[in-house]
This record gives sequence, structure tokens and C-alpha cells, in this order.
Amino acid sequence: MLDADGLVKLAHGDVVARSYYEDARAADGNVIAAASTLTEVLRGGPRDAPVHRILNKITIVPVDARRARAAGELLGKARLSGHRCALDALVAAIALDQPRPVIILTSDPRDLTRLTDEPDRPRRERIAVVAI
Repeated sequence: MLDADGLVKLAHGDVVARSYYEDARAADGNVIAAASTLTEVLRGGPRDAPVHRILNKITIVPVDARRARAAGELLGKARLSGHRCALDALVAAIALDQPRPVIILTSDPRDLTRLTDEPDRPRRERIAVVAI
């Protein structure tokens, strides 16, 4: 799963992001991003072209009322607030819905790690939050 930074880095050819993308594809994995992430990275100009090229190759997961409620509950559980955390919570809610294994690529793993914490789940099934 790509958050805004993960998506931008992949779009601009970051070696680490590209490696995770290629590994996921080789394993028949699904590379996804939350629809809300598009709001963070697109600005409607020619600079969006690299991101659009990646969007054509990944799955965009919609944010519906159920996921939005789940994101709010994650914020409460993690005791986080603010619009930046709200967008991270939407990413986390979608990640938590995915079949495992799940890896989130981000440049700031602190909040996403808190939001996806599942201490009762076996470690091998927990979401991995990777700094890129």
C-alpha cells in the first residue's frame, strides 16, 4: 500500500519504492492506494504526469462511510487528531481491510505504525510499515 509519499516516490523512480512495487507484482500482489491519497498528491497540472502513469498500474481503493468511520475510531484508539492524521487513518483503515501480508510504504512511519497496531494478531500477520 502506498501513502502519499510512497506514491510520489514510486512515481519518480525511487529505488526502494520501485523494488517493493516489483516484488509485489512478481508475487501476484496487489499494489493499492486510498482514493484520499490522490487529494494529497495531484494538483491538476503537467507535474502530475508521473503520478498518473503509476495510477494506471495500481488499484485505487475508495473511501466509503464504513472506512471513514473505522478511520475515526482508529484515531480515537491511537489518541491522534488533525487533518494529517486523519488522512493517515484512512490509509490505515484500508490497509487493515486487506488480505495479509500488507506493507505500507511511507516516509513517516510513526503515526501509521500506531494506527495499524494489532497486538493480538500474530506478528507475521501484522501490517509492516516501511520508511522509504
